[in-house]
Amino acid sequence: MHILITGNMGYVGPSLVRHLRIKYPRARLVGYDSGFFAHCITGASALPEKYLDEQIFGDVRELPPDVLKGVDAVVHLAAVSNDPMGNRFEAVTEAINRDSSIRVAQLAREAGVRNYVFASSCSVYGAGSDAPRRESDPVNPLTAYARSKIGTEEALSKLDRGDMVVTSLRFATACGMSDRLRLDLVLNDFVASAVADGAITVLSDGTPWRPLIDVADMARAIEWAVSRPAANGGRLLVVNAGSDGWNYQVKDLARAVAEAIPGTKVSINANAPPDKRSYRVDFGLYRGLAPDHQPQTTLAQAIAALHQGLTHMGFVDKAFRNSQSMRLKVLEAHLAAERLSADLRWIA
Repeated sequence: MHILITGNMGYVGPSLVRHLRIKYPRARLVGYDSGFFAHCITGASALPEKYLDEQIFGDVRELPPDVLKGVDAVVHLAAVSNDPMGNRFEAVTEAINRDSSIRVAQLAREAGVRNYVFASSCSVYGAGSDAPRRESDPVNPLTAYARSKIGTEEALSKLDRGDMVVTSLRFATACGMSDRLRLDLVLNDFVASAVADGAITVLSDGTPWRPLIDVADMARAIEWAVSRPAANGGRLLVVNAGSDGWNYQVKDLARAVAEAIPGTKVSINANAPPDKRSYRVDFGLYRGLAPDHQPQTTLAQAIAALHQGLTHMGFVDKAFRNSQSMRLKVLEAHLAAERLSADLRWIA
């Protein structure tokens, strides 16, 4: 098997590449990445890319068609990957997250790629009702990031896909330890705050719902999708990827971290207006289609791995929200140093 992974040098990529190498020891694994966050190594003793057969550096907006020659499956992770970055770079988010995703899918179809896996997001549900959101429910994207994801899904549904099997994995909010750790994610932020400062401050009233998934379980879902036959879910599939048991209110996540890391104080702003980004998600379809690839990590295990990883790193940065662990800060540093242009292209 020959698998191309775009955006492999981000937060999810290291866990995915390691997982695929274990599951497919004889596969040819190729990474394609711009390298914006290549230097953001956290606690790793070796480069995660050692598991690849080849690492290609390039802008996904300009991915050469010959990179897809002989490829069996494409895993498309490349994206401007959170709401703050999407708000700061709205036009670029559309170009990278939606337009390039469609172009790569078109090139994949033309190259005879068998499976195309798109990393979508449950954030497309935005402000949900009390009932857990299913794939057939209306979406309500509230941010540029979420709009780019649903825009890609809609474009993929209209694309002439030929015989290519397309899977859009609507992932729950990512969390967990990684060789390129991000701390701009709710659970990761809480654990970092507890480790560095002994305190967690919840800026909202704590009531919003979030579904979560550990990066290790994201890798399991992608492994399923790269070899999914059309008979299992159809030639075009949009599916929520996660677990019903991982739907949590933000305040409960904070309290779980405090219980796991003794001495941590939790402050919740009970008078804050509710965060509109609140949704629970129904993962029944994924459970039925992929019974052997269900999430295995518990919340307690994810918190423990983050705690252990940060402690091993000697993490003590109370000002981590201004560090390279926040992806927006990394991009802003590149821009300030004139390494990147305003449309996020490397300056020679």
